[in-house]
Amino acid sequence: MKPITISELLKQDASLHEVEVKGWVRTFRANRFIALNDGSSLQNIQCVVDFENTDEDILKRITTGAAVHIKGELAESQGKGQSVEIKVSSIEILGDSDPETYPIQPKKHSFEFLRENAHLRTRTNTFSAVMRLRSALSFAIHKYFNDNGFHYVHTPIITGSDAEGAGEMFRVTNLDAKNPPLTEDGNVDYSEDFFGKETNLTVSGQLEAETYAMSLGKVYTFGPTFRAENSNTSRHLSEFWMIEPEVAFMDLAGNMDLAEDFMKSVITYILENNAEDLEFLDQRLQDEDKKKPQAERNELTLLEKLRFVVDNNFKRVSYTEAIDILRNSKPNKKKKFKYIIDEWGADLQSEHERFLVEKHFKCPVILFDYPANIKAFYMRLNEDGKTVRAMDILFPGIGEIVGGAQREERLDVLKQKMAVLGLDEEELWWYLDLRKYGTAVHSGFGLGFERLVMFATGMTNIRDVIPFPRTPQNAEF
Repeated sequence: MKPITISELLKQDASLHEVEVKGWVRTFRANRFIALNDGSSLQNIQCVVDFENTDEDILKRITTGAAVHIKGELAESQGKGQSVEIKVSSIEILGDSDPETYPIQPKKHSFEFLRENAHLRTRTNTFSAVMRLRSALSFAIHKYFNDNGFHYVHTPIITGSDAEGAGEMFRVTNLDAKNPPLTEDGNVDYSEDFFGKETNLTVSGQLEAETYAMSLGKVYTFGPTFRAENSNTSRHLSEFWMIEPEVAFMDLAGNMDLAEDFMKSVITYILENNAEDLEFLDQRLQDEDKKKPQAERNELTLLEKLRFVVDNNFKRVSYTEAIDILRNSKPNKKKKFKYIIDEWGADLQSEHERFLVEKHFKCPVILFDYPANIKAFYMRLNEDGKTVRAMDILFPGIGEIVGGAQREERLDVLKQKMAVLGLDEEELWWYLDLRKYGTAVHSGFGLGFERLVMFATGMTNIRDVIPFPRTPQNAEF
């Protein structure tokens, strides 16, 4: 007989047949009732021990956190909250747990405390639900692109280019930190380094993905990216994952169509396949909301927010139109916005984006045609000479979640933009080659995976949606 997962066990009828299960003890009450969990489900299964016929040493070793192997008979449950339970015939302790030091006791723990114990925090209901949803979203992303004819491309983690031009990158080197080789003018001589040049951890796989789109047609990346931004906010990580599709012969309108269909698809997947975890997290958020002042409570529950995305068409609005709406809005006129909108060209903040979604249009919004001077060099310049074919998707509760653009396919225009920004053509010679050999309209977008997981789970700190967060002064585990 093979062990069965608890999620499968809970679907079975209480037909008095023998079962075998392995998992970790959540609680052990009255020397009789074990609440067992194996990570396959939010639910525990109750295992009823015949303490009179069980070795006393075994009973002493059944403590919270212990790993056990249980055999017994599946029977109709006598207690509330579950339909079946296991009448234990034998129990083997696979791994003891010290009850004095085990940190995940059956009580409420703060998220700060659980971050300090990130190696054990998925033994709580909240984090097991979050990480199962993270896994499901990852699968849904790969499934969507596979079903729609995309090719998965692994772009390099070590790179010599800064795709965003922001400069906040982690250096990769094997030079002697105490005595690096120097050039005649006293600078570090990176020609002596492992790769013969200065290299960094990537901030984006987009530029490399573009090269493959211009031969394979439709590609996507889904991999780790890194930012050396010294930020400790609840929305920033130093290591995070990015999804970046790139499509040849697709313009900005097609890019918006793709992004909307993609977002609806992956959210629909978890609504259909992860109902138990979503309902638990939805209730958790509602309980948390009740403790807040009325003005600080969420207008939508977690499930309502997800349905808000799936059930509504995304409203497409130009940046210029959005600025006019914001400039004339009540929060702006009454100076309730933290950042007042005075003129065209302002970089929109989360409060502005959420106003457009939640108050004005009351549906997800795609903003497009942004000012060129607040967007990246690779975005296609419009005929007006001052805007680019960029687009951002705005969601309730979070603001911007997706950013993308039609790429600049004209060699002369791209060179001009790079010159203005002081970007070295020699560093990006291969990127410029795409505009010399068979150039064509192409587009793509980027989605920070952890931002998506935050939206889907209702978690408010990005450190709580990635297994082991990397932030300034923190590389534990």
